[in-house]
Amino acid sequence: MSSCIETIVVGGGQAGLSASWHLKKADREHIVLDRGRVGDTWRNRWDSFCLVTPNHLCRLPGFPYDGSDPHGFMLRDEIVDYVERFAASFDPPYRGSVEVRHISACEAPGRFRLETSAGEFRAENLIVCVGTHQHPNIPCWDQDLSTGITRQHTRDYRDSARLPEGAVLVVGSGQSGCQVTEDLLGAGREVHLCVGNAGRIPRRYRGRDILEWDVTTGYMEMPVDQHPKGSAIRFQAHPHLTGRDGGHTIDLRKLALGGVRLHGKVLGAKGGALRFAGDLPETLDAVDRFCKTEIDGIDAFIAKHGLDAPEEEVVPVDWQPAPEAPELDLVEARISTVIYATGFHFDFNWIDLQVFDARGYPRYRRGVADLPGLYFVGLHWMCSQGSGLFYGVGRDAEYVVKHLTGQSGS
Repeated sequence: MSSCIETIVVGGGQAGLSASWHLKKADREHIVLDRGRVGDTWRNRWDSFCLVTPNHLCRLPGFPYDGSDPHGFMLRDEIVDYVERFAASFDPPYRGSVEVRHISACEAPGRFRLETSAGEFRAENLIVCVGTHQHPNIPCWDQDLSTGITRQHTRDYRDSARLPEGAVLVVGSGQSGCQVTEDLLGAGREVHLCVGNAGRIPRRYRGRDILEWDVTTGYMEMPVDQHPKGSAIRFQAHPHLTGRDGGHTIDLRKLALGGVRLHGKVLGAKGGALRFAGDLPETLDAVDRFCKTEIDGIDAFIAKHGLDAPEEEVVPVDWQPAPEAPELDLVEARISTVIYATGFHFDFNWIDLQVFDARGYPRYRRGVADLPGLYFVGLHWMCSQGSGLFYGVGRDAEYVVKHLTGQSGS
């Protein structure tokens, strides 16, 4: 294709569709290129997956949640339906099953050349909406594990019935790790969980959902450059949280009381054995402190603004780990499967443009890249906590489209 399209949106998830919604509203020529089909980001999650954001905080452009359970949490298939109906509501110029393989600068026509599975495209403007979950993180010690042990990342997990018989060890205790652990436990599987450094927050506190408090206190809107951790927050694990069964607090100590065998950080593997750091007690204490910091901040906000919110005391779960052996023999423990809940890493190497920092992350301000005509939408904590959520992705898309069209962003 030799002609130039004014704007190409790369990625057709909720970020790309939100960008398309605003471009179409502004009557600007564009197409959306997506390697799969609408809803695939969610369609490929495990069977019991659900949102951790309350439904009423799902606010795609011109299409807020319209179901019958505003304070509930959409299940996987409901999320897919929501995204599909959003796309159908404005009929975007969407092309599925098109993989963008390489992007580079070019001379006229257009500023950008896209090499794709459907041929070459050229564009004057480019909005990249692919997120940062390109590749699953696999621990380096995986190669030292016995080949007789089944291993998979949470990206590939669907349900416990598809795993071999035996106990399951989950590595990583962020949102995905804890939710998969609960799924396995509910299916009657024996579960071991290697605990990481993700914090814990309560599902509800003092009469409101925790994310509703984030909106009320302004934390949801806090610019990333004002966050105490700065841009480093973009690369940290999500705190334990789930919307399963109407939403509840995940507490590692409570999981232990429910039968989950907790372990500390894995240092390495050899054959059928894992070696641990012996840091489980300290890690659990750090998780508890994270929770206390969260609720102390809410208490201070309530007191400062004189809000009417019921008093509530978060009582720590009374469970302490016994001294842990330095190694765990997976065969002796009847562990047949290891599931890596170790997150993802980004890969923008297919974008051959000089807009990335030393770690390969794009340089931008509110989604506007250093290079004229290049934009990003949908990244975790791109502008604020809401950037990577159904709550705020539409507003980020609106900002970059206004910048693209020469209007003042807001």
